[in-house]
Amino acid sequence: MTAEPPRPSFSLSAHNGRASPSTAEMQHAIQASLTSPPSLSHTIASKIRSTKTASTYLTYGLTQALFNICSAQANYTIPESQRQGVLTGQGPPKTAGGEDLGVPEPVSTTPKIIQSWWLSESGLGLNPTFSTWSQVSFLHMYLLSVRLRGLSTQSAYTNHQRYLLEHFSHAAEEKMLLLHNITARSIRNKYLKDLFLQWRGVLAAYDEGMVQGDALLAGAVWRNLWKGAEGVDWTKVAEVVAWMRRVVRLLANVEVKDGDGSELFRAIEGRGVFERARKGLRERVEAKSQGIEEGFKESATK
Repeated sequence: MTAEPPRPSFSLSAHNGRASPSTAEMQHAIQASLTSPPSLSHTIASKIRSTKTASTYLTYGLTQALFNICSAQANYTIPESQRQGVLTGQGPPKTAGGEDLGVPEPVSTTPKIIQSWWLSESGLGLNPTFSTWSQVSFLHMYLLSVRLRGLSTQSAYTNHQRYLLEHFSHAAEEKMLLLHNITARSIRNKYLKDLFLQWRGVLAAYDEGMVQGDALLAGAVWRNLWKGAEGVDWTKVAEVVAWMRRVVRLLANVEVKDGDGSELFRAIEGRGVFERARKGLRERVEAKSQGIEEGFKESATK
């Protein structure tokens, strides 16, 4: 029998007198549910959804696919020559805050190269650093979590959110080790604990902003993405706030089901919801508010 995924702690024992599907069968079903036509994928998924083990594997595989899209939005790399030069002082350039500066990677190369809106100069122009990657990933994970709250049970939502965070933790530790030469496990664990606390703060801050209004939401975006920097371009902050609300509205029309999130995956892959929600944002944010101008004119005449 092939090895199970690295994190979930469950066995492949029999359920209800029936042997559980093999790992290979479940991995094949996960892939099929993400690539096959809806009717076929639903048929395949339903055949193996009868056991708790199969459901856990499907959730684990789906959240991996969802996280990969979140992670790609502000992904970066550090050239190998710079990685090898850390000990000699010839490592990657640093930001003013001392972070390693990387090189942005494209979000997608099919059908053509799509540059990161978050990192490109024509977009938001954030620095290609570990901090930016983690916060942008968290933001996308948060938006998916908002939609996943529509699952039928609390446990289903909790499992999806937990696995999203697990995939993030694996990717974060890999970047620490391979890109930033943090070889001491104790240091990596400390950073991972800090990131977990940041994730909890992100959930609370964005939830509050979504409910209380754009001013609070803009403050949370400013603190997390721009680290509360002075002199920030607030037009860009406003773009992110408007984009978040558009994504939430678009994802509200996507069906989510326990054990089968293929529709959610299709909605965000490629030129999906995340990209569609950005169209026309700059023009909308920069447009003058006629009502505000009329209010000032009226006050000036009194």
